[in-house]
Amino acid sequence: MSTESTTLVQVSAGFAAAVETAGASTVLVNARRRIPASGVVWSADGTIVTAHHVIERDEVEVVLADGSKHQATVAGRDPGSDIAVLKIGPAGLTPALRAPAGSAKVGNLVLAVGRPSLEGPMASLGVVGAIGGPWRTFRGGEVEGYIRTDTTFFPGFSGGPLVDAEGRVVGINSARLGRGAGLTVPVAAVERIAADLLAGGQVRRAYLGISSQVARLPVALAALAGGRETGLLIISVEPDSPADAAGVLIGDILIELGGQPVDDTDSLQAQLGPSHIGQATPASVLRGGERKDLTVTIGERS
Repeated sequence: MSTESTTLVQVSAGFAAAVETAGASTVLVNARRRIPASGVVWSADGTIVTAHHVIERDEVEVVLADGSKHQATVAGRDPGSDIAVLKIGPAGLTPALRAPAGSAKVGNLVLAVGRPSLEGPMASLGVVGAIGGPWRTFRGGEVEGYIRTDTTFFPGFSGGPLVDAEGRVVGINSARLGRGAGLTVPVAAVERIAADLLAGGQVRRAYLGISSQVARLPVALAALAGGRETGLLIISVEPDSPADAAGVLIGDILIELGGQPVDDTDSLQAQLGPSHIGQATPASVLRGGERKDLTVTIGERS
């Protein structure tokens, strides 16, 4: 067997192992008239994460990887991010392995995994094509971040995981978030949303009212940002939003919020927790080659 063939066999076996790992914590969620959806065992105490839009009735049944069936209660749901949290009775479940926040990179190979039937897990292979956020969906929801891939979301894949080559969850898939294409909510955002839903049944979502993308800073601007290499380029500002009221402009590069560095969407979201709502917060941007300090009162998305 040639070296090329051996390598291909090893790669293939690695992907199969990743699906097996993820499949052990991927469940079937039966809560609608049509084909069932998927979900992920989030913790061993019976917490299941799935997609909000697949919960269409009060009676929810969850089927685990071992085939056992369990009635579930809805602990909370967040239409804005299309995330819902369910609870089932059994403890000692096998929770999903979670990838570190921000570990998914453009160009990575990933697998969309689902369990829409009793026949076992299904999977599709693809590449991460884009990572971004925060983003306001065409349905009016607020998504803290997103991962776009060319994986195929087969019917029933919503609520299932997007996993890396080691079978670790990098996000939760939704066929509803993107116009004409599915998106994935990154694992760091899902962790925050799930914690809020378990604590209070809903998500209080702080916001600035901007859309942004990561921008690499030239050496001169990096010096103004404390030596950091990236910031968030502001590509839109919502009228009458907190950012608009604070004087943030399209083309600004956000480098600090609340005294903490902002170099990607995860670091921004870390400063936009519910406890920050209504707080007058210092922010720093780069504008016209200079550093400008602002004060923004963080709002709450209704």
